[in-house]
Amino acid sequence: MDIETTQLTPLLGMTLEQLQKVVAELGMPRFSAGQICKWLYEKRVKSIDEMTDLSKPNRAKLAAQYTVGRYEPSHNANSTDGTVKYLFPTGNDGKAVESVYIPDDDRATLCISTQRGCKMNCHFCMTGKQGYHGNLTAREILNQVMSIPQAEKLTNVVFMGMGEPLDNPDAVLQVIDIMTAKWGFAWSPKRITVSTVGILPALRRLLNETSVHVAVSVHSPYHEERLGLMPVEKAFPLKRVIDLLSDYDFRHQRRLSAEYIMWNGVNDDDAHAEALAKLLKPTGARVNLIRFHSIPGVNLHTADDRKMVHFRDLLNSHGIICTIRQSRGEDIAAACGMLAGKVKSQQD
Repeated sequence: MDIETTQLTPLLGMTLEQLQKVVAELGMPRFSAGQICKWLYEKRVKSIDEMTDLSKPNRAKLAAQYTVGRYEPSHNANSTDGTVKYLFPTGNDGKAVESVYIPDDDRATLCISTQRGCKMNCHFCMTGKQGYHGNLTAREILNQVMSIPQAEKLTNVVFMGMGEPLDNPDAVLQVIDIMTAKWGFAWSPKRITVSTVGILPALRRLLNETSVHVAVSVHSPYHEERLGLMPVEKAFPLKRVIDLLSDYDFRHQRRLSAEYIMWNGVNDDDAHAEALAKLLKPTGARVNLIRFHSIPGVNLHTADDRKMVHFRDLLNSHGIICTIRQSRGEDIAAACGMLAGKVKSQQD
């Protein structure tokens, strides 16, 4: 189903406070906002007509200016390992974003996008190669969580798809609020992880305003090398990011992880492991080693399994909990942005 093209304002993505303003402006009882929240986020209706505990006159008032705002993905690709990549349209210009559903025993995780493209321009990222085309709204982010066929099965959500979540902090924090509030999804914050390259002002907000897990994209412990891979290192050096994270307690339920893509002959030797262990020690972070999914035009190749196991064991010997992330969905254009780019090129 296409995104609605009417001038009606979507209700999806609004907080209880925002909905209280909506009902006040329409002359509806204040408690109607809580009822609408329940229909949107607990019962997950797709139309205002389904909000049956609102009076017919009030439903008519609401429907004259607002719509629920749910819409389905336009494409999907299914992997042999059960992973499913979904493509969601985000406007009338053909731009789309991806979400990836990852089932794993008793867990079902959805990786969601927060921007149309990305400004960060990391050398190894397919999304960055597509440029930046705007932030997603809270509605567009939340719709990914609610509109896949497996929505009711989800146990976890990770903000690790297209875009840099903390380059769109207002929308991301609003979605987290909705997902964790009693009037929203009522999820535990421990079911949510936000990944970031380390945008300091927004990272500080995330740490102070939420209790979600945090994953930092590290990829090299060395300033100059990381700068060559990730231009954001110039504005927000990893050392400053680590200094900030060291001020917070990750020893208990809240978890901090360092994402580390391993490239053959680039960042996979003992010296990198030793430097990484020294850098992360004050934070209590655990490390996820990630195999690189090759993308067109980038002359980087994943480290072999033997090196990854050795790197993991070396970090573990220094007291850093380290695991090798299982690679999923390689047969369905696994790198973020590849399906979106493929479908867009077919439409052009």
